[in-house]
Amino acid sequence: MLILMNFYRRLLEYRLYIAIALVILTVVLGFTKYDGWFWFSLTLAFVAVFSHLFFGPIRFIQEAVQAGDMETAKKHMNTVYFPRLLFKPIRQGFYMLKANMAMADKDFGAAEDLMNKSIKSKSKVLGAGNEGNAYLQLGMIAVQNGKKNEAKKNLRLALDKGLADKESKAAAYIQLCGIELQSRRSAAATNYFKKAKALKPKTKEIKDQIAQLEKHIHNRM
Repeated sequence: MLILMNFYRRLLEYRLYIAIALVILTVVLGFTKYDGWFWFSLTLAFVAVFSHLFFGPIRFIQEAVQAGDMETAKKHMNTVYFPRLLFKPIRQGFYMLKANMAMADKDFGAAEDLMNKSIKSKSKVLGAGNEGNAYLQLGMIAVQNGKKNEAKKNLRLALDKGLADKESKAAAYIQLCGIELQSRRSAAATNYFKKAKALKPKTKEIKDQIAQLEKHIHNRM
């Protein structure tokens, strides 16, 4: 069973190259008397091309990102030549993963553009929480670019659309709290801070941010 699974995985991973080889084989068979093999090869080539164009290597990209192997993730992304042909749920995930990688590279302009493309490709298959996460990322990008009003709008949209976990919700409230503090709106900042703290996030980074905000708010009061 393991051998079959590995074989299937290799077929998926290299299906584009297999498709090219099958197209060449089909052309060669077209000049021979083996009509049956010609149509068989052509059918396999069509299936391989269709699979790659409309489904893409999203599974391999996700696995590489989760493993922290950005080079492999980028290698698979570069095989997607026509992302608009991907089925909507897959296209949405593809643009989101690519946007996250752009953010990691601090290319916030590209990240914003890709995240907007992800939102435009939204699909009910992935659920509302995924759309909420896209707006959260847009809010984070706007914060990095110093666009406070745009950041507030997107962060609020993220919360309205729904976020999948407490950590994401807390991150949104923390960013909103920081924006209100910068704008000297202490009451609104304190309100967002209390909401973030009430979620009791477990991520160290978010817990540290809450601790810093608590000291800052306490010193201003």
